[in-house]
Amino acid sequence: MSMAFIDGGTYYHHATRNDPQFAPCFDACIYAPELDSTDLSPFDCIYVASRQDPEYLLRARPRFEAFLAAGKTLVVMGDNQAQDWVPGVCWESTPVNFWWWLTPGADSGLRLGAPEHPLVKAVGLDAFTWHRHGQLQVPAGATSLVNTVEGGSVFYDDRVSTPGRILVTTLDPCYHHGSRFMPSTTRFLRGFLPWLAAGAPD
Repeated sequence: MSMAFIDGGTYYHHATRNDPQFAPCFDACIYAPELDSTDLSPFDCIYVASRQDPEYLLRARPRFEAFLAAGKTLVVMGDNQAQDWVPGVCWESTPVNFWWWLTPGADSGLRLGAPEHPLVKAVGLDAFTWHRHGQLQVPAGATSLVNTVEGGSVFYDDRVSTPGRILVTTLDPCYHHGSRFMPSTTRFLRGFLPWLAAGAPD
């Protein structure tokens, strides 16, 4: 699968994209302010790294919609206001507890939604678990990989809202990996990115 990394120009995007363990997964890097003038058709998958300036993503919405209409895969990581530019996304902000695991007997509030999904098998619940900035309502027919105890999702796989495939999450692994804290984010990327680069197989 030919995959492009959307880079907002921050240190954590640069650190993640150029990490030797992840760089081979990407075939190109697209600077976010240039998205609305970039031809996305050479790629099979677009990876929108976490914590971008949503202005550039919103401007590129027609390109993303055309990309999905062509049956391709859009990956949207957290804190990108995806509800404004990705078809079918409904985001609900939730309180963020950055240090929940310091409380004896703490519960992350996350549960596996699709334990047989190949990504869940490649990553495991522990690597999906650090903290969450919100939850998603899952479109009818899409598959939630990781649920919240409140009844939402933090990661779903949507093959029904468009002719393409949308993998969307409220989690922000690039930010934490690139900032060099939250080791579970690195474990997540070690499972997720090779799976994507292999074509996100079933």
